[in-house]
Amino acid sequence: MKTLVIAAFTGVIAGLLGALCGVGGGIVMVPAFVTVLGFEQKKAVATSLAVIVIIALVATLNTSLRKEPGLIDWRVVALAAVAAALAAWFGTDLMHKLSNQYLTRIFGVVLLVFGVKMLLSK
Repeated sequence: MKTLVIAAFTGVIAGLLGALCGVGGGIVMVPAFVTVLGFEQKKAVATSLAVIVIIALVATLNTSLRKEPGLIDWRVVALAAVAAALAAWFGTDLMHKLSNQYLTRIFGVVLLVFGVKMLLSK
C-alpha cells in the first residue's frame, strides 16, 4: 500500500512538472523510484519511460484542445519525434549493457549540467 501511495504522489509531482516545465517527469520519477521505492536504476528508468508516455499524451491533448493555437509546432514534433524514437531504440539497447551504478552516475551528471546551465541562463 505504501508503494502505491508513493507512486501516486510521485506521479502527481511528475505530471505537474512535466506539464509546467516540459521535463517529462523523469527528473522526478527516476530519483524517487530509486531512493524512495528502492528500484534499481534500470527499473526506475524503464518504469519512468512508460509513465512519461501517458503524461505526454494527456498534456499534448489538453494543450492542443486549448484556444491558443500555434503552441505546438507539429513540423518540429514530427522531425524531433522520428529522431528521438530512433535514438531511444538504440539507447535502450545501450541501457541494458551498462551497469545500474554507471547509469545512475550518467543521470546525475546530466541533471547537474542542465540544472546549472538553466540556473545561470538569463
